[in-house]
Amino acid sequence: MLKLSLLFCCALLISQELVWSSDLDAAKKQAQQENKMILLNFSGSDWCGPCIRLHKEIFSSGAFSAYAKDKLVLLNADFPRLKKNQLSKSRQLQNNKLADEYNAGGAFPLTLLLDANGKIIKRWEGLPNETPEAFVQELISARQ
Repeated sequence: MLKLSLLFCCALLISQELVWSSDLDAAKKQAQQENKMILLNFSGSDWCGPCIRLHKEIFSSGAFSAYAKDKLVLLNADFPRLKKNQLSKSRQLQNNKLADEYNAGGAFPLTLLLDANGKIIKRWEGLPNETPEAFVQELISARQ
């Protein structure tokens, strides 16, 4: 019975997926209330190879998930190109507004660590050439 309980708990932990928001104001409010930083990621989920790898190799890792769930509010501005993946008009407008404010150069992927007020603390342009654990260490160092 104990083994079954442990298996169930492990499966539950593994199945918990991180939630990415698209609303900067809501992210700021949550970050302020919960004393967290904001991680803003600009991606092209259906055309940008490095963006896809970043999500698969770093953001989906256990090390990142474990850190992010308690320390970060996750914010994603996605710019898909395929018609089948197009976002709603309101979501496109939100993402365009984020790009105007934080990614005028149009870099993909671009990941920014923001404080709870939206001030840039750290910037990663492109796919970080490091392990998920090293990426988490950079987040921890930038937070201090």
